[in-house]
Amino acid sequence: MHWSDDEAARYRAKGYWRGETFGRMLRELAEAHGPRPALISPEARWTFRDLDERADRLAAGLGAAGIRPGDRVVVQLPNVPEFHQVCFALFRLGALPVFALPAHRSAEISYFCEFTEATAYICPDAGHRAFAPKTPAFVLGELPEQDPADLPGPDPGDVAFLQLSGGSTGLPKLIPRTHDDYIYSFRASAEICRLRPGSVYLCALPAAHNFPMSSPGVFGALSAGAASVLAPDPSPGTCFPLIERERVTIAALVPPLALLWLDAAAGTTYDLSSLEVLQVGGAKFGQEAAKRVRPELGCLLQQVFGMAEGLVNYTRLDDDEETVLSTQGRPISPDDEIRILDDDGRESDHGHLLTRGPYTIRGYWRADEHNRTAFTDDGFYRTGDIVRRTPSGHLIVEGRAKDQINRGGEKIAGEEVENHLLAHPAVHDASVVAVPDPYLGERACAYLICRGEPPTRAELRAFLRERGIAAFKIPDRFEFVDAFPQTAVGKVSKRHLRERT
Repeated sequence: MHWSDDEAARYRAKGYWRGETFGRMLRELAEAHGPRPALISPEARWTFRDLDERADRLAAGLGAAGIRPGDRVVVQLPNVPEFHQVCFALFRLGALPVFALPAHRSAEISYFCEFTEATAYICPDAGHRAFAPKTPAFVLGELPEQDPADLPGPDPGDVAFLQLSGGSTGLPKLIPRTHDDYIYSFRASAEICRLRPGSVYLCALPAAHNFPMSSPGVFGALSAGAASVLAPDPSPGTCFPLIERERVTIAALVPPLALLWLDAAAGTTYDLSSLEVLQVGGAKFGQEAAKRVRPELGCLLQQVFGMAEGLVNYTRLDDDEETVLSTQGRPISPDDEIRILDDDGRESDHGHLLTRGPYTIRGYWRADEHNRTAFTDDGFYRTGDIVRRTPSGHLIVEGRAKDQINRGGEKIAGEEVENHLLAHPAVHDASVVAVPDPYLGERACAYLICRGEPPTRAELRAFLRERGIAAFKIPDRFEFVDAFPQTAVGKVSKRHLRERT
């Protein structure tokens, strides 16, 4: 599924799509901001020119190693400058990064490699090779570089990369983002966030997440000629010294980490006065916590609500305090179309959120059956979120219709964890649901029907670790029951399971 020719022409005519690729954008940025810092880590400082030249050399090396335009390459790297070098090298080749997260393990990595028919897997160390033993691996520190070569490069309308969805069933769906649509989303985000060459963005969350990649993220910062600081982890102990040393002006967190920062700010000896904006997104930020940001961190709060499939909403930096504290923002683009339907499918200002626009996909990658339900016939994406729209056009997120667990911004598909639990010989049936949590927003609870004597909770956790799933997906609670509540048509009623907690 793609944008129609008429839609694409309209988005180009309005200047959203500029006919630009990532590779060309970086070249122009290197010419405009060559000696300025682009990427900073505790161990390295790369200028715009450094990033451009390193991307060229790596593109040539990967091309010589056999990676071709259209190939998929699974990328699993930590927050280091080489992550972005790899991205731009693959963009210049016309190969597609498939962005895995640092927390993913063999179950996820092997699936990504097999499903995408990946040509290569780029990983942080030799130990990760075991996650996908059938796929050729390039290890950080041993990336193949050679003298730059002339490359034809992709077209602006081509898919640039595949990102992971936070889907509610099975393993993640893959989201195809084009050069045109994604560059528009982060350029517009950088404008909304008022990034400038003197800005310094702190990438505290894993760089492969959509939020720190493009909202405005590192790509948005680069597009504005600003520097990005790559934090090895998001803790106050790591990030507060970086804020002081690099004079960070904007940072992005999920709500649990924002609470950690707020608690740590009162006793810190580090100078955080350069921080102008703290973005909080990935999950709903409670209003009482939101009230603490300005007095305790001394900066503006910006709420962000979006999805890797496209639509992103921001509170604006000049919104009144009540709007910033109580809403999750309004869309980036005048051409972001918002449709809100009640349970009967009627237009409303309160209900199920659907969206269509210049940077929202029209279909998941190689998922025709799922696309028939995830998208309407006229191209609107069914987000699964329940929202309320204010008279100003701001959205208030009230929950999700989709059966998905949002554990502090990390999305967990209950069905995937259930499938692993069902592999345990003592488990007859499993149902994994979200339960409220004052700190993380939601935690995962697994309801189990067992054969004979139930295994201990420690045994179940050890079993799931051995299955190779990410640690954040292992349920926080296990409850043993004789039967599951059912709906009128005989399906497991997860709503009733959630209400038990």
